[in-house]
Amino acid sequence: MSIVVPDACTLPTAERPLRLAEFDDLFATAVRRVEPITATHVRLWLTGPAGLEATVRDLTARETACCSFLTFAVTGEPADDGTALTLDVEVPGKYADVLASLSERAGTVSARGTS
Repeated sequence: MSIVVPDACTLPTAERPLRLAEFDDLFATAVRRVEPITATHVRLWLTGPAGLEATVRDLTARETACCSFLTFAVTGEPADDGTALTLDVEVPGKYADVLASLSERAGTVSARGTS
């Protein structure tokens, strides 16, 4: 299962597997549901321990620095079993394939992580 990486991504090729591993860890441990809104917008529902929001904000800020076509919005609130967040990811239409591959990976990896 691969991720579509457009030419617009400025993350050095050698660093891409490490970044992907960070996303896979987040998907496996925190993603509870992947909800496609449109072809250019997906919402991830996450839960996790205290510190989850800081982790998500750090990872998405670093990703935006190299892939400026990605827009992330993190919202959240405390829940009885930890922190509950939504992570909205949006892209311009020409990057819909990138978002589709990210969404598919999030769904697949999170399903493996919770089974």
